[in-house]
Amino acid sequence: MLIDFKDEDFDNKVKNEDVSVIQFSAAWCGPCKALKPVMDKLAVEYKDKAGFYYADIEDGGINTGSTAGIRGVPTVIIYKKGVEVDRKVGGVPESHMKEFLEKNI
Repeated sequence: MLIDFKDEDFDNKVKNEDVSVIQFSAAWCGPCKALKPVMDKLAVEYKDKAGFYYADIEDGGINTGSTAGIRGVPTVIIYKKGVEVDRKVGGVPESHMKEFLEKNI
């Protein structure tokens, strides 16, 4: 399952984890709602390899989303020790998200 993300989690958790995956989303976003169960499933599958977070860009993740330059949702960003290594923008099938994670984790 994705962990609900708040801005303070970036300094407290993401900067300290070897690998973190954040899904930036918004409550009104249809593709975000479709991607969330996929990310929840992958979070369980890859739980030993990365921390998985769900950040609402209009709520708890507003400052982190702004700092990351989020222009569209959903956007999934992979961080290593708080440094962005890759991002995927838009709703994608589970197979594409799995490839993206395999490449970067």
